[in-house]
Amino acid sequence: LFLCRFFSYLCDMKTLYIVRGVPGSGKSTFAKSLGGTHFEADMFFMKDGEYKFDMSKIKEAHNWCQDSVNTAMIMNNTAGLNETIVVSNTFTQEWEMKPYFEMAELHEYRVFSIILENRHGGVNEHNVPEDKIEQMKNRFEVVL
Repeated sequence: LFLCRFFSYLCDMKTLYIVRGVPGSGKSTFAKSLGGTHFEADMFFMKDGEYKFDMSKIKEAHNWCQDSVNTAMIMNNTAGLNETIVVSNTFTQEWEMKPYFEMAELHEYRVFSIILENRHGGVNEHNVPEDKIEQMKNRFEVVL
């Protein structure tokens, strides 16, 4: 009986999953497995089905991702839906998640932050150089 009530409670809440990890950890694959609507900054660089990364547009890509999540939250609220939203980016620093936490509070979403480790030997699909991945690992913040 308790589990039935608990899961009923979960279904009635809007949820935002923030999926974090270094390149190759499986963020995108895991995020897609959670269902709901999925966003990540890398989607900004998809042109005609091909990934075309441009470092000079990284800020624009993250702004696009934030705007997309915010729009999805507004649309869900307007339609009275409890659609799950998933955002997957490296999020190596706490401040990078702050806009998402603020949006979640504003739109009454509960947030789960999930960190993926590359214990499966995953290969980063975007060919991020090993030295850059090492820099990301070294600056990765976890606040408990």
